[in-house]
Amino acid sequence: MSKKSLSKLDAPKNITNNEKVLNQHDFIVSKTDTKGRIIYCNEIFADMAGYPPADLIGANHNIIRHPDMPKLAFHVLWDLIQKKDEFFGFVKNLRADGGYYWVFAYITADLDRNGNITSYTSVRRKMPQSAIDIITPIYRQLVDAERSGGIEASKKILNGLLEEHHVGYREFIINLQLGATL
Repeated sequence: MSKKSLSKLDAPKNITNNEKVLNQHDFIVSKTDTKGRIIYCNEIFADMAGYPPADLIGANHNIIRHPDMPKLAFHVLWDLIQKKDEFFGFVKNLRADGGYYWVFAYITADLDRNGNITSYTSVRRKMPQSAIDIITPIYRQLVDAERSGGIEASKKILNGLLEEHHVGYREFIINLQLGATL
């Protein structure tokens, strides 16, 4: 008898403000199938997420989706990687104990020799505190907009922010990761 895979329903309900900080030189690596189920994860990922590695294999990656994350972020992510483009972004992840951790994520589609998507690989590293300080209120504003007007409302806010600063999404994210301020 095979064990049941973890799902979003198994995510902690008691969300805390306890942050676990990724070490400066650590990389979190995971791979999912085309449906978002984890097929590989390194020990650093398991440690940061707070789950045994065996419990993460087969689980949907959204098990670690923090409620402070705007849906728009995942909409942008899936739109880019399904077009075989790279995604760069900041993600606040939910730990098994209800705490959280921040990462700078790079996600790309893995292709077979015919160019078909077979899986997705994500490599995450520590993001600077300056980026967390900037992105936290932006994400809060996007989540609030989504509650009343859906993803379209948050998309309008994000596009306005990018226009105001005369940058595209990718340039905005990379600049913050490199320590730029608004």
